[in-house]
Amino acid sequence: MKPAAFEYVVVDSVTRAVAALSEADGEAKILAGGQSLVPMLNFRLVKPAVLVDINRIPDLTFIEETDNEIRVGALTRHHQLEMSPVIARHLPVLGAAMTHVAHLAIRNRGTIGGSLSHADPAAELPMIALLLDAKLHIVSSRGKRTVAASEFFRDALTVDLAEDEMVTEIHVPKLPPKSGWGFEEVARRAGDFALAAVAATVTASDGMIAEARITLTGVGPTPVRVKKAEALLLGEKVEAKLIGRVIEAVRTAIAPETDLHASSDYRRHLAGVLTGRAINTAWKRVTEDVS
Repeated sequence: MKPAAFEYVVVDSVTRAVAALSEADGEAKILAGGQSLVPMLNFRLVKPAVLVDINRIPDLTFIEETDNEIRVGALTRHHQLEMSPVIARHLPVLGAAMTHVAHLAIRNRGTIGGSLSHADPAAELPMIALLLDAKLHIVSSRGKRTVAASEFFRDALTVDLAEDEMVTEIHVPKLPPKSGWGFEEVARRAGDFALAAVAATVTASDGMIAEARITLTGVGPTPVRVKKAEALLLGEKVEAKLIGRVIEAVRTAIAPETDLHASSDYRRHLAGVLTGRAINTAWKRVTEDVS
């Protein structure tokens, strides 16, 4: 199929972009990487009156380090995150997750802002944003605001973003010292969306777990953080019985749907297996200094 007719507007600044969105009165879509939007246009799942191309805004492509966080521009491509030495040094779980996003051609075009705003239920970036306590900076002609990842994802393909707003950058706190991470994903084929994926971090103090984070994707309409499972790890060392309890807590916390690709029971089982692997790997990275 072909897209429905639309007006095409190219902008070179955030100010012009949000002005175009405001003038369209809810009938505009932003074109960034286009890896999700263009197929939806072709199938006429969306029919915007105006397409606002933001690819010529130079200030939206960057990866910057400050004392406490990493700041990433919304037009930064997946592959740039994958290859960034700053990301590798401070947020390696993010770089690792990017290797699971589709294929290289897609990662060369797809953007972090686009992926987070699209919020596919099986995408890696929303899960990682939730894991790392990211904050999204949002702009409209009415002003600026900041939203935590934990509040941004509302439902499948639904986020806290008004029709006249756009994400401009994402701020991610650096992982604390003595932190390890694990990332596990299963898909039917390399590059497919995840049937289930799990990301975890653990931070050690005096040989015990002082902080733990566990997030999942592919098991519900939004990424899921399982705080009850995290709480079981606090003040403990990783061992088999503890992992078993954490796995059970994760399986209890999720309610995946059955679809053409996998049953609910299979996804729940898979989520538990991947959780165990991710936590074990994260702990090993802390205790054995594995890169």
